[in-house]
Amino acid sequence: MSSNRKVLPTWDKVGKHALFPEAKHDEIARFNFLANLNNHLSGQVLPGVKEAYEQNALPAFRAEHGREPESRHEVREMMKKQPFYQLWSALRRSTMECRQQAGRSLVLRQIDRINAAAAELNNGAETLVLNPETQIPDYVTVVDTHCMPGSYHTSVVEGDVSAGANYDSGLFVTTVGQLGSMTDGGGRAICDWLKKDHADFKPKRILDIGCTIGHNVVPIGQAFPDAEIIAIDVSAPVLRYGHARAKSLGVNNITFMQVNAEDLSQFADESFDLITTSMVLHELSAQSMPKILSEISRLLVPGGLSLHLEQPQYSGRPVFEQFIRDWDTWNNNEPFWGAMHDVDLVGMIDSTGLPSDLQFSAAVTAKVDESIFPKTETGDKTEDYGRAAAWNVFGAWKPAEAAKQESVA
Repeated sequence: MSSNRKVLPTWDKVGKHALFPEAKHDEIARFNFLANLNNHLSGQVLPGVKEAYEQNALPAFRAEHGREPESRHEVREMMKKQPFYQLWSALRRSTMECRQQAGRSLVLRQIDRINAAAAELNNGAETLVLNPETQIPDYVTVVDTHCMPGSYHTSVVEGDVSAGANYDSGLFVTTVGQLGSMTDGGGRAICDWLKKDHADFKPKRILDIGCTIGHNVVPIGQAFPDAEIIAIDVSAPVLRYGHARAKSLGVNNITFMQVNAEDLSQFADESFDLITTSMVLHELSAQSMPKILSEISRLLVPGGLSLHLEQPQYSGRPVFEQFIRDWDTWNNNEPFWGAMHDVDLVGMIDSTGLPSDLQFSAAVTAKVDESIFPKTETGDKTEDYGRAAAWNVFGAWKPAEAAKQESVA
């Protein structure tokens, strides 16, 4: 065994809070097995998929067509016939289904306790605003996202938070710890990027769209304790859970609201300094995404910032890489994933009034706690945090000319 081999943290190292499900020995073992299987599939088996492509599928395609494949769709048709790809894909899908089954059984076993803990923290709070009249869009209800039964929006009982608890307990397994003990590495990366590259930016009013359980907005609340933060989602179960989770972690400057982001007319024009999304755009339909981006532009103050945490777009990437990145579209109940990563986001955002010359993209790395990835024997920082997830952030600054003109006047 190599001395610098990365050893996965165990599920019991996940950060705890008042709502987090309590697991027994066998439940922990099940999560650990799935995390290690995920790790094995990505680190040891996936390279064999590329080998099958290069040694089998690609030569056959060249012989038949006399050219290179021109799109990920052509690669997918080739690879569907490759037994090694079939094996990797089936196992990967199975790990997600098993992860959902493991999390759901864990949560439903103690649903009364978790719901009661959430109700106690949420009771009478003005910072949780639910609207049962909110219409959940068809693109949210059409599939069980990530193979999650009932997705994020389904309540099992009145006042239910089980969807949030399931999501929270399984994220560590799905990401094999890459997002840290509290699975908040994405939000922490955003805050670190702002602190490092835009230290003078001090937003006073922040909107987070598609917050789910708030794991990425809580670090923002901690980084900007004097800011008023509103976190919205269409799904009541995850909002109940996210609000109670934030309260249990001592974060009290976030208001969780049930709102459809396609229509944010309840908020005034130019009323937010910072608007964020974290792994949300790929969940949106082609019709909803332009509406939401337009609302973001409307709501930003002059000189304000919109910031999106997402996987990078496909454009310019090798077709095999595009094919691998597109696996979720066809196999992980993510029907809008591929289409979103094809979109000309620069042009779409520009059309909302946030011009291309004020847009940007940057690479950030999720923050990972040393408590779950301790230093290796070599003490090499690359080894310490080698499993941190790499993300792409992009967005735009709203032109500040209006603000300058007002100051002159």
